Amino acid sequence: MPDLLLELFSEEIPARMQAKAADDLRRMVTDKLVADGLVYEGAKAFATPRRLALTVHGIPARQPDLKSERRGPKIGAPDAAVQGFLKATGLKSLDEAKIQKDAKGDFYIALIEKPGRAAIDVIAEMIPVIIRTFPWPKSMRWGARSAKSGSLTWVRPLHAITATFGLETEEPDVVKFSVDGIEAGQTTYGHRFMAPGAISVRRFEDYEAKLKAAKVILDPQARKDIILEDAKELAFAQGLELVEDQVLLDEVSGLVEWPVVMMGSFEKEFLSIPDEVIRATIRNNQKCFVVKDPKTGKLTNKFVLTANIEAPDGGKTIVAGNERVIRPRLSDAKFFYETDLKTRLEDRLSKFEQIVFHEKLGTQAARIKRIERLAAEIAPLVGADVEKTKRAARLAKADLLTEVVGEFPELQGLMGKYYALAQGEDASVAAASEEHWKPQGPTDRVPTDPVSVAVALADKLDTLVGFWAIDEKPTGSKDPYALRRAALGVIRILIANEHRVHLAEVLGHAVAGYIEQGNSHVRSGVEAWAKPAETIRGTLESAFDAWSAGGVSSFISDRLKVQLRDQGARHDLVDAVFSLGGQDDLLLVVRRVEALGKFLDSDDGKNLLAGTKRASNILAIEEKKDKRTFDGAPDAALYKLDEEKTLAKAIDQVKAEASAAVAKEDFAGAMSAMAKLRPAVDAFFDKVKVNDDDPKVRENRLKLLNEIRAATRAVADFSRIEG
Repeated sequence: MPDLLLELFSEEIPARMQAKAADDLRRMVTDKLVADGLVYEGAKAFATPRRLALTVHGIPARQPDLKSERRGPKIGAPDAAVQGFLKATGLKSLDEAKIQKDAKGDFYIALIEKPGRAAIDVIAEMIPVIIRTFPWPKSMRWGARSAKSGSLTWVRPLHAITATFGLETEEPDVVKFSVDGIEAGQTTYGHRFMAPGAISVRRFEDYEAKLKAAKVILDPQARKDIILEDAKELAFAQGLELVEDQVLLDEVSGLVEWPVVMMGSFEKEFLSIPDEVIRATIRNNQKCFVVKDPKTGKLTNKFVLTANIEAPDGGKTIVAGNERVIRPRLSDAKFFYETDLKTRLEDRLSKFEQIVFHEKLGTQAARIKRIERLAAEIAPLVGADVEKTKRAARLAKADLLTEVVGEFPELQGLMGKYYALAQGEDASVAAASEEHWKPQGPTDRVPTDPVSVAVALADKLDTLVGFWAIDEKPTGSKDPYALRRAALGVIRILIANEHRVHLAEVLGHAVAGYIEQGNSHVRSGVEAWAKPAETIRGTLESAFDAWSAGGVSSFISDRLKVQLRDQGARHDLVDAVFSLGGQDDLLLVVRRVEALGKFLDSDDGKNLLAGTKRASNILAIEEKKDKRTFDGAPDAALYKLDEEKTLAKAIDQVKAEASAAVAKEDFAGAMSAMAKLRPAVDAFFDKVKVNDDDPKVRENRLKLLNEIRAATRAVADFSRIEG
């Protein structure tokens, strides 16, 4: 079957837009092909700085013929309805229609046959529409265009369109169409400087090969591989090691069509700057990679650049030009860093009084005070020194006001650590400046130092409480204040460090911080939630338990559910544990879910689950029938059979053992205790008729079944477990 080759040749496309644009082109073309009945075999899109390209192979030469029926008016309908039917269906007269009978009468039916069109004609119609409606983030117009005809908007001026269609064994045809005066053809162009001439192409294999001969590597991944391997080899040849950077690699590969890797250098005096500042300076300003000494792990005064040309002088001029630009950039960075060192972190804090964090949540200075207060409350819970924690919380945000962070915001926290160490702060205090921001995402590391843990939790919980109270909760896919990320950060910190923290208590302290500052927005938000308003009385820590448990705590718990499911935990087991209520110790929730999963994988667990399910089902039926519940202790005097007595005894024993194990947080032990119920439950259902003819015996046996259900709730709500 025929293949399609399409290329849209333009001025330079911004690197950040290329990957999505290639994917959009593939999606738009293939979706339209399928919608028009042209089901293809495969498609692949490519992007370089000056072109988007697409190859689609295995397209049918023609659309399939379509046959359909269209129902018309009743026999005897007004002439206007009949004429409208004939016009809509293309019939010349009613003699060409057939008659169909149904319960409502006899109707005319038109049999419409629509012959398929040649695929090349369908493609010629669809591509101009796709080009005109292409979803660039930003587009531009260029040149003089008639107001009547309109003008094409494209990311950059579009110069040429290549479009061919045909079988591999034959000369392909040009797909004939034009867009704003640009005629589709089979001519493209090579590298802007090294091979700018026109190139005539036929199909994709020919196209890709001729571009390579004209110094254009079409495949972005191939360009990335060349850059990475050549950069590594260049560094290795000098006994050095490339500092890999995938994001930078993606960007650089979108800036060149023919990557040529070179190495430059800068003065060693700049190595007095922290490595991260050097890297940010060179990366952000010149899109270059940095190089380190593998023996020390420290950066050297070398960098790797990627040119888009094979220069006649071997690249000496290009390297010198990059060195000339990097030198003053590093000089500025060195000046910023040395200037920052002259001012102590605490001396910067007063400026936060003039910086608003959020109009309803106060200034950054107020926020820092709240975090310091909350971190001091959390510190004993996570084994952190209170005074160090307070000091760390006070200084953690100070580097936001430094020159280096102003220039390179991505270095926030890290620079705070460097400045704190430089002014003689304790190592834990300094580390918290960097680590309290973490984790930033699912792959980011979690702080482990107790001081960092306390400050990180305080920072995230203060954010959650504040925005929740002023009703700025996440909605759907919108989460402008990253509250989901904050909640997941709290979860990961607590679980990774195995810290036991009751969320309701800590959230109460977080709310108290706002109230003590007289924040009316937060107070009114809490009062609106925790009705009646009288609940605001008493100690601030206990006043907001209802609010925190019902709002932020539930939100965090919901995030934990999602995380556990993403990690492979069965959703029904997670629900079975959470349904018990009062689950605000996240570490214990995780341990309980894990223990429950292991128990249900055993034969005892599977059989006990079956027994409890049977008990629950019987109870549900009988409770609905009698319109009552069967709570309360069974009457031992009404036991007729040994199996009843054995089950009652087993339930009493298991209740005691499981409750004791849960109290000691020994969930594996609680599951082992539960396993002892299995033989008694099996024997009961094998020998005992629950719905006895004697109403009192029946009621007693239903109460005994309810005891099974109550006993298992010591560890989980078994009714929510599937299976």
